[in-house]
Amino acid sequence: MFAYHVITDKPIQLGKQMIFDKTHHNGVYKRVYDKIEIVNDIYKNPTKYDFDSLEYPVMVALRELALEEVRLKKYPEYPSRMNCLYVSKTLKEADDWGKYFAEIGRPTYGIAKLEIKGNCFVGDATKCFDGRLDKQENIRLAETYWENKHNDINNPPICEMLVDGTITVIEIIKEINANIE
Repeated sequence: MFAYHVITDKPIQLGKQMIFDKTHHNGVYKRVYDKIEIVNDIYKNPTKYDFDSLEYPVMVALRELALEEVRLKKYPEYPSRMNCLYVSKTLKEADDWGKYFAEIGRPTYGIAKLEIKGNCFVGDATKCFDGRLDKQENIRLAETYWENKHNDINNPPICEMLVDGTITVIEIIKEINANIE
């Protein structure tokens, strides 16, 4: 399978091989587990917290942990959002993501074409959510994400493709070089 990846945060070179599996994680994994103590405390003592005062990285950790719990129970064949690479099916989709990342100030190097030998899940980024204080609500929202049902006509999906396994950079398609220091 082939896909496109927006190169962010650090450059990658032609021919680079990446592995994502149960022992090879992505940046989401680290950011989530950096917040695991506060997540555990929120679930033990929810009345101690105010949703409006939660930091965004904590809301992400609440979401991603719920998404992983549901994935493991109901959809173990899908890549984990914490052990995958986020890619695009088409060059146009990757270009749109690249422009978005550059606009929000994220270091954005370019777009690569990849060869993927692994699993794939094509979801809808509009179904991602800010984690809540209530674990059951997070689980319900996570189930909606993984069910991946069609949106109504007024809510078009935003394609989000997750891949794992062995991934090789076979071409650097475009340089963007935005927000690079």
